[in-house]
Amino acid sequence: MLDQILCIDDDPITLMLCKKVISKASFSNEIITARNGEEALQYLNTIKYSSIENKSKKHPQLIFLDLNMPIMGGWEFLDHFSSASYEEFHAIKVIVLSSTINPGDLEKTKTYPMVIDFLSKPISITMLESLKETLKI
Repeated sequence: MLDQILCIDDDPITLMLCKKVISKASFSNEIITARNGEEALQYLNTIKYSSIENKSKKHPQLIFLDLNMPIMGGWEFLDHFSSASYEEFHAIKVIVLSSTINPGDLEKTKTYPMVIDFLSKPISITMLESLKETLKI
């Protein structure tokens, strides 16, 4: 089981479903949510700056990321997240969880080394069971 997951999606129903399915599958102890990429980066910044004072501050081990969101979408988030400013978080794996069917999106995700999979919404227990094998948890 993972200690912490960050789910980034603008749809509150999707976030609620993610929390329920992740809990039911015993996939993570803690589920943090953000409604867009900007909110997620703010969360990571609070970890970054609080960990300077408190080395034990934990951070997500996995991020579920939607692509199409207002304020800051998934692509913009990935551009910022993959920059040197967030280098200490580059070990965090990202799974794009999207309703898009554009094959170009799938190809584009392959340009980001932290993205390990591209899955269609909604998240399911079967998906999480498969991810447990992939992540060896």
